Amino acid sequence: MRALVKHDEPGLRLEEVPTPEPGPEEILIEVHTTGICGTDLHIYLWDEWAQSAIPVPMTVGHEFSGHIAALGSNVSGFLEGELVSAEGHVVCGKCRNCLAGNRHLCQEPKGIGIDIPGAFADYVVVPKTNVWRHFEGIDPEIAALFDAFGNAVHTALKFPVLGEDVLITGAGPIGLMAAAVVAHAGARNLVVTDINPFRLELARRMGATKAVDARQDDLAMVQKELGMMEGFDVALEMSGSPAAMDDILANTIHGANIALLGLPAEPYAIDWSVVILNMLNIKGIYGREMFDTWYKMNVLIQSGVDISPVITHRFAAEDYEQAFEAVQGEESAKVMLRWVV
Repeated sequence: MRALVKHDEPGLRLEEVPTPEPGPEEILIEVHTTGICGTDLHIYLWDEWAQSAIPVPMTVGHEFSGHIAALGSNVSGFLEGELVSAEGHVVCGKCRNCLAGNRHLCQEPKGIGIDIPGAFADYVVVPKTNVWRHFEGIDPEIAALFDAFGNAVHTALKFPVLGEDVLITGAGPIGLMAAAVVAHAGARNLVVTDINPFRLELARRMGATKAVDARQDDLAMVQKELGMMEGFDVALEMSGSPAAMDDILANTIHGANIALLGLPAEPYAIDWSVVILNMLNIKGIYGREMFDTWYKMNVLIQSGVDISPVITHRFAAEDYEQAFEAVQGEESAKVMLRWVV
């Protein structure tokens, strides 16, 4: 089969590798579409983090949809041909959180396409406990976004947003999908900040009340324009930017709820006196709750949330170099690779 394989060098190689066979508790999936995320770009560029984290050579990639091609001997409840995706974190099943049913808090998860072979290939093998069956009629391209969409849903719905004024800092693909969820969930005002004009326009399409250039516009003035009296009730930090966190601390009400998903490139300081004196609630977010977030994703798509505008580029798998070039461009959000011929 074809696979994008990571070696100890920048870039990826499209190679012919053996098609994997499912073990007794595993499912073989014929890959339809894959999405390129920020982690994949780190791996492609072979930066310091990637060099320390990725075993090579290995097939990478973790955002995908596909159809079941074969079932392991101990697998039941699935049928060949069904459209599925997979939770990208393979948990240990032994730690305190796994045993308590809190698998998203596993102490030693392994990442598909990071620690174990991934989905940038014609076929991928996944443990049956990680496979998610999609509802009939969903577009395989949208299904391939569910890993990333899950990050957005987990963050956007961590705190109640109905009737609230919500600030999202960072209009990357996950921030954009979070905007669609927050708007659908009934926020009163939704303000999205970024420094990329193309992505700010996408934020408007995804439901933002206002899309604000963080380099030019003052959030205090934005609040006045919207008739807000005290500040944002909920903030979702999706950029990893220290400046974005400063904006959140300066523009949220006392007792505000703040969810942090964006990973900073380097550690940074914040004014903890503001957190303490304003009694702010800060919650770190990672991945998806298994599988409650996945259920919510299904419901959101079925109830009309449209995340398709976040897809800006589509390439055939063999054009992966162009795809990774597009990811790094100023006018891109989600870039997809199609594997089926």
